[in-house]
Amino acid sequence: MLFHLFISVLLMAQSYQTQPYEVVSTLDQIEIRYYPPAMKVQVESSRTNNRNFNALFQYISGNNDKGEKIAMTTPVYMENKKGSQTMAFVLPAQYKDTAPQPKGEGVEVYQSKAGYYAAIRYGGYSNPGKVKQYTQQLKKILAQAEKQIIGQALVLSYDAPYKFYNRRNEILLEIAQ
Repeated sequence: MLFHLFISVLLMAQSYQTQPYEVVSTLDQIEIRYYPPAMKVQVESSRTNNRNFNALFQYISGNNDKGEKIAMTTPVYMENKKGSQTMAFVLPAQYKDTAPQPKGEGVEVYQSKAGYYAAIRYGGYSNPGKVKQYTQQLKKILAQAEKQIIGQALVLSYDAPYKFYNRRNEILLEIAQ
């Protein structure tokens, strides 16, 4: 039984390509990062009909105009807006300027703009309480450092749902540079 559990964990442990960034500086327990442009695929839905993950997973599984399977990457971006939620996958680095077009309704491929972001990391499973706590903590540190925040908080998740230990989550806030 223990052997089967060990083999299952090994088989499910995959390494994913992670979106590159450069740490420019640190303030207390946060990092100021520069993110270069990256190709992403996103979907937005109402909070009552959150179909985002499935739509994005279908896209990378071949539901695109080329029928191409695309590797999963990290992190997964999530943003709560008034009445809706947006989820985005970062596409692998091989997609620098273009990517297969989605067939799924409401799925959009785009290139993110370069920018500077403040990041705070936290562990465990993310939940609304943790998101609020770490967003407030990040905003407080940025206010003390007199950094101007641009836009809404982004929640980043780096781990598969079946990973129980050493989970990595982050809150990002774009800042003026």
